[in-house]
Amino acid sequence: MGLDSTGECALLPDETAALCEEHAAVRADHDDGFEAAKALLPHMGAHVRDDHATVGIWTPGLVEHGVPAEAVYLEVLTPPAGTDPAATDPREVAFERSLVETRREGEVTWAAVDGMAAGTRDRLGSLYQLVYDPRAAGTGEAGGPSGDAGDDGSGDSGDGPDPADLPGAVGDDGLATVHDPLADSVPFGAFAPAELYDRDRLDRERADREYFEALGTDDERVATSPDDGLPRVDPATSMVEVHPGTATPSGSLAGLTRLVHGIGEKRRAGEELTAFGETLAGYDAIQLMPVEPLTEREDHPGYWRDVARDGDAATATVARPEKVNWGYDVVVRAFSAPNPSILETGRPDELVDFIAACHTFPEPVKVVFDVALGHADDGALDLLPDRFFHGPGMYGQHLDYLDPMVRAHVLDLQRRKMDWGADGIRVDGAQDFRNWNPETGEMEHDDAFLAEMDAVTQEVCGTEYRPWLIYEDGRPWPRHDWQLASTYRTLIERHPHAFQWSPITFAHNKPAMLTYWARTWWRVREVADMGRNWITGVANHDTVRRGTQVDVPESWEGDPINRYLGDSPPEIIDRAYDNPATDALLHCLLPGVPMDFLNANARGPWGFVRDTDAEWNVKVVADEHNLLDWQVRPEHYEDDRFFPRLKAMGFGTREELDEFVKALATTVEPTGYDRETMAAMLSALDLAIDPTADDLDRFADAWMRDVADFANLGHWRDEQAVGRTGFARRIREFRRARPWLRESMRLPDAPEVEAPVTARDAPAGDPAAEGEDGDDGATDRFGYRHPADGAVVYYGLRESPDGRERVLFVGNMEGAATTVTPAALFGDRDVDPAGFEAALVPPGVRDRREGPPAVDEAVELATGQAVVFVDEP
Repeated sequence: MGLDSTGECALLPDETAALCEEHAAVRADHDDGFEAAKALLPHMGAHVRDDHATVGIWTPGLVEHGVPAEAVYLEVLTPPAGTDPAATDPREVAFERSLVETRREGEVTWAAVDGMAAGTRDRLGSLYQLVYDPRAAGTGEAGGPSGDAGDDGSGDSGDGPDPADLPGAVGDDGLATVHDPLADSVPFGAFAPAELYDRDRLDRERADREYFEALGTDDERVATSPDDGLPRVDPATSMVEVHPGTATPSGSLAGLTRLVHGIGEKRRAGEELTAFGETLAGYDAIQLMPVEPLTEREDHPGYWRDVARDGDAATATVARPEKVNWGYDVVVRAFSAPNPSILETGRPDELVDFIAACHTFPEPVKVVFDVALGHADDGALDLLPDRFFHGPGMYGQHLDYLDPMVRAHVLDLQRRKMDWGADGIRVDGAQDFRNWNPETGEMEHDDAFLAEMDAVTQEVCGTEYRPWLIYEDGRPWPRHDWQLASTYRTLIERHPHAFQWSPITFAHNKPAMLTYWARTWWRVREVADMGRNWITGVANHDTVRRGTQVDVPESWEGDPINRYLGDSPPEIIDRAYDNPATDALLHCLLPGVPMDFLNANARGPWGFVRDTDAEWNVKVVADEHNLLDWQVRPEHYEDDRFFPRLKAMGFGTREELDEFVKALATTVEPTGYDRETMAAMLSALDLAIDPTADDLDRFADAWMRDVADFANLGHWRDEQAVGRTGFARRIREFRRARPWLRESMRLPDAPEVEAPVTARDAPAGDPAAEGEDGDDGATDRFGYRHPADGAVVYYGLRESPDGRERVLFVGNMEGAATTVTPAALFGDRDVDPAGFEAALVPPGVRDRREGPPAVDEAVELATGQAVVFVDEP
């Protein structure tokens, strides 16, 4: 069975006994199981000590099935010097193998180990996992000594468990393996052994130590938390969302670091940025789409396979994963580790290097992690204890947040992930954190758990702090009327310092559709009234994706798209998510924190790409059948760089591919997604290929990878227009110079919304904070011109809290070109022509004039154009 190795690593009995004693003391000191679990979790996982390593792994399944503690070993696999974790080509590696005895306390398996090699920037460290002989199950005392917090110790081994029910995966040699959920590094993917990684060394050596050491001082980045005195990172002024896998040619965090470094060096030298550099400049925050390890396809051989054990040696076929994914198909196991698919060196250092590059930028840039812990892909069933799971859910598996150890694990995974040095956290799908209430017979929101997420403390470079917290929460979603019923404020009201995604930021917003800005006015007005704690913006990974799923009507009788934006669907969607009017509205007038999407800034393609699910990939592609209409111009498909896999399958022209994928979409529903029947239906048509069910699977794989390659912004760097990207950057710099714009507008007849005002937001004696500015405190205006006369014209006026500056905005959000006189729009508000000067005039307007417009003269605005004026007494 391969349980006869000694190797170079060995158990340290005294140190291991100390771990078990500490565990027992924690349990004895806490009557509440959840509090005990929270106190215990930071000691679990793998840690590098002064002269040894410690490992603690939650193993309730071993207890439940009566696997004796003495039958469980820590398998340590140390690679030979020079093993390259970056290589993506599968190759066989010979490891030195050690089996180390373990000890069990409650449901946790512990070991203090001498001889493990810690991974560093330049070295792949020892890999580790638990192994046991499944035949040992049922021979020990099921339930363990007393069970951990949340375990009633009532496990029953019966007459011997079915091997399929035992924890861990059983290999060809009959050994079962159990993984560490808290792994810091998984160089060969989430389904492979973890790597012992020296995070303390990484913390000591990071290049942004001064940034963290400054937290808690009188620094503009931090607002003091009123409850316990810990600093909490202040919100950004504006933010851009970035998908690491498509942002640079390398599709890696190292590639992003090079991009940020390059922009920073040009800024320091006073050099002009490239047009592409402008698309990322001017923000003070970057939100990374998820950077967690992902699930793998069931039909893929895996990136850790063919394991053969022979005494103190073992061989395995390994490779760094190459995943095509938007990042949300997580398995929770090793959530604290970076996704190896976006580490071109295979080293977690890349994540810290990127964060440090942002923090040491000429004007420091915050980094926000997008954390998707509301669910787990079905692949997690093979990686985590059964107690992690409540049952199937909308996105795979619903986690059991009521189990004390699961609850504590998820929170500690969040803490460990954020301790790489993030400034902020965006909680994906907060409405998905729910639990079943048997008394009501309903799934209820676990707001207590969301509060626990809010309370997690970070520590980097010796500084404790709390991050800027952002929730995406659309409750009562998925109720049918959620778009109407959701206030998007539930968690702001519970956590006044927190932010939420605004109503104009969610996926259902489609600004490429005609009358979008007219129909959405009521939600935009809500942003103006109460938006100080909202993330605003219409361009993100969800909205662009949903926009490309809309049917392109062949006539005016279909759902109308805004053809004023361009002459073709690709032009329309590019300008829908990136135009001066939208940018200026969000950055120069409305409150909150505007967020853009880098792919939209660069007018590059974007689609829903994931290669993690062999069963549903064909359906995913069918849902994306309109992407060609919206994103792929004929000359793009003719370019030899693009769509090579699909061309090799027989789709020589864009028209042939478009015809096939649209026909594919029509077969999903009537066949109940039976791929054999779908293939038969398609074979009856005169299409470019005559597919089998296997061909449909290959087609979906080719589509995913070709679309991901097509969306890589490395292809579109030279396609940028410096006038357009430079103007957008100036809009963001305008916002950054006026942080007061984040506050809600003071409008006549605005609804009363209790929004906290901290000392930093409004110093004592500030009349704006006390509502004394003007007769009713209403110093601002926001409206739209009516009658519309063929164009939706928004206009607004804002006054700084100190009364020293006013900003005036007017923009043609959609419709025909129109002529407006800005000053005439405001009625009761004084707009002195002598005071206001044009501050931001887009190239299209400037090119039509001899000079900048005056606030009291007519100016022609095409759709998507706006002008911003400033009055500075």
